[in-house]
Amino acid sequence: MPSAVSTSFADEVRLSFVASLYNKRGTLAAGMVAHLVTTLAIYLRIDDPFYLYAGVALFATWALRTLDMLAFDRLEKSAFTLADTLHWEKRYVAGSLVAAFLLGTVCGHALVMAQDAFAVLAAISVTIATMISVVGRNFGSKLNVDMIILAACLPMMAGFMMARDPFMMVLAVLLLPLFLTTRSLANGVRDFLFNSVTAERKTSELAERFDTALNNMSHGLFMLDGEGRIEVANRKAREFFSVDRNTDLTGRALKAALRLGTRNGVIAKENFAQISEHLDSLVSGRDDRALVRFDKNSWLEFSARYRGEKGVVLIFEDVSERIQSEKRILHMARYDNLTNLPNRSWFKEVVGLKIASAQPDQNMALAVLDLDDFKHVNDSMGHVNGDKLLCAIANRLGSLSRQKFVVSRFGGDEFVLFLPNVGDVEDLHATMDHLIDTLRGTYIIDGHKLFVSLSGGVVMSKAADLQLEEMHIQADLALYEAKRRDKNRWTLFEASMDQRYTERQSMKAALREAIRTHSMDLFYQPMFNPQGTRIVGAEALSRWIHPELGPVSPAVYIPLAEEMGIISELTCCVIERAVQDARNWPDDLQVSVNLSAHDLNDRAIVSVIADALDRSNLAPGRLQLEITESGLMNDLKTAREILTELRSMGMSIAIDDFGTGYSSLSYLDMLPLNKVKIDRSFVRDLTKVPKKLKLLRGVVHLARELGLEVVVEGVETEDQLVMISDNNCADIIQGYIFGTPMPYGAFIELANKLSQNPCGLTVVGQSGQTRNSGS
Repeated sequence: MPSAVSTSFADEVRLSFVASLYNKRGTLAAGMVAHLVTTLAIYLRIDDPFYLYAGVALFATWALRTLDMLAFDRLEKSAFTLADTLHWEKRYVAGSLVAAFLLGTVCGHALVMAQDAFAVLAAISVTIATMISVVGRNFGSKLNVDMIILAACLPMMAGFMMARDPFMMVLAVLLLPLFLTTRSLANGVRDFLFNSVTAERKTSELAERFDTALNNMSHGLFMLDGEGRIEVANRKAREFFSVDRNTDLTGRALKAALRLGTRNGVIAKENFAQISEHLDSLVSGRDDRALVRFDKNSWLEFSARYRGEKGVVLIFEDVSERIQSEKRILHMARYDNLTNLPNRSWFKEVVGLKIASAQPDQNMALAVLDLDDFKHVNDSMGHVNGDKLLCAIANRLGSLSRQKFVVSRFGGDEFVLFLPNVGDVEDLHATMDHLIDTLRGTYIIDGHKLFVSLSGGVVMSKAADLQLEEMHIQADLALYEAKRRDKNRWTLFEASMDQRYTERQSMKAALREAIRTHSMDLFYQPMFNPQGTRIVGAEALSRWIHPELGPVSPAVYIPLAEEMGIISELTCCVIERAVQDARNWPDDLQVSVNLSAHDLNDRAIVSVIADALDRSNLAPGRLQLEITESGLMNDLKTAREILTELRSMGMSIAIDDFGTGYSSLSYLDMLPLNKVKIDRSFVRDLTKVPKKLKLLRGVVHLARELGLEVVVEGVETEDQLVMISDNNCADIIQGYIFGTPMPYGAFIELANKLSQNPCGLTVVGQSGQTRNSGS
């Protein structure tokens, strides 16, 4: 089934053929004149009026056909449909049929009636000539060709037959091949022209499509002949080189386009020679691809397609954006996106190159710098200002380096420096002192003045012995040592630091294992009423016996657990063990457990405590939870929600070490507290400094006004106890005067002893005198 496009095209060709019939009026007029002259000559020759009438009929037919042609000329052909074309084709065929039939009749009449050789010769000659004109004029319509031949042939052949002359009859038969040949020639001409028009149309369409595709390519194209001259240049190529559309590049050398590009500012003049060299390599076949830089920010990528001796096709595209993107991606892969300093991987690569090019005995150093208390900046001023501070420090580092050393930011507030050429230790000291002095100081961040100090760790090594990863570990150890000593300084690595680091790592592993296996011990420090006649409870205190080092102070392993992020696991162990032990105590005794800052930031602690109470079947009211001000600093809202939920479950809440922080008074109002544990600093020198007693009495009065019980910690002497009791400053006493932290068994023994001695415990004061605590 022909497509709509091909059908439309065939209709257009048919219309053009029909229009050609109506347009060739000159030959039609010439034929009319020949027909009139012939009929008039025959009439004058044989004096037969039939020919006069025939001439008049031929003239009238011509006149009507001419009027019809003029009417066709006035029509708008663009609106023609196939039906319109067929209609006008049939009208033309009708006129041709009448004219041809008249001529055939003239021939038949001459053969049958005239019996005159001139009349026969003249009539047949003009009819045959008309038949031949079918090939040159009337081929446009197959129907027209057939009708003219039939209308002219049949009367002529009938005339030959009616002459009843065998020779005439032979001529009648011989006319048939002539007429058929004429018909074939006319149809052949029409088919040939149709095919030619079709081929031309397709060629034109292909040329138009090729031109459209060529000029709408996103790539530029130059087609060069065998001598390197331009045959074709598409629109994109002209745009790339800023060549005006009116400038004809055909036949010109490729360098002419380069010169135009240079003149129009597309190509940097200093790059002209290099660009010409690249293009010559492509045209000559030495290269088939080339990346050519036209100016600072413009790059074109060329590829060559060779056509043998016919030349070459150069296709190129603007890859400037791609090159810039690749540069940005490479920069992102190599540099820290905040400070624009080399990141870890690029730092290692650059340092590796410097190590490879160094002399074996060349001294090199690696330094790790860390901002002191940077977390406080983020917490108090926000991470945005923290980032601005890091950028400001990075800028100072960048201005200091001047290619003398390689600077990198490894993340957070950690900066790493590699010094590729260090003279000796004194030279290193001078460099690091200058570096630290330059970096420390006041920074203006978002209108705020910040004083910044840094700590650093440095390690030095010969190039031949240098192992970068190992140096980084050693520099970190030196940094840790600098922070441990007193921040705001730098420390050079020593071998003993490695040993301490190994020991510390070993201790971390042992602590993790002790917590995992629940092998931590619990000691209990009893809490008494002020008279010392009754134990009201005990504070559970974890203790760790290292398998090799023996007892480890809580001041050592608790910060270690916080550093390792396992302080919550330690809390869980203490809670589980404490409630299990407390269920075997007398029902009136409470056990007190400390919660860390991490515990108060995670609601999971509520489930941990609830599950432990369920497993031990201990009443919630017998569990007291102690919190410190430092544990409330990070997220007071979450801590208050957690404590409120625990309080609602029946547990009592005590604030520990009260009075050591600046915001303790606000916590008394904001938190769901039951007790206040006054810090030992209020008791120390209580008997020597009168102001201490006034301060203690004021705090106690405030707490009791808020309905809170008062626990005084750190009571160690009888004089302290007497003064506290005489001034009614405590509801509960906790201190060495009544008992130090003791194992579970010792605590049970003390509780039993007290129950057997209703008068209370005998305590020893600093004076050495003894007295009954119940007296």
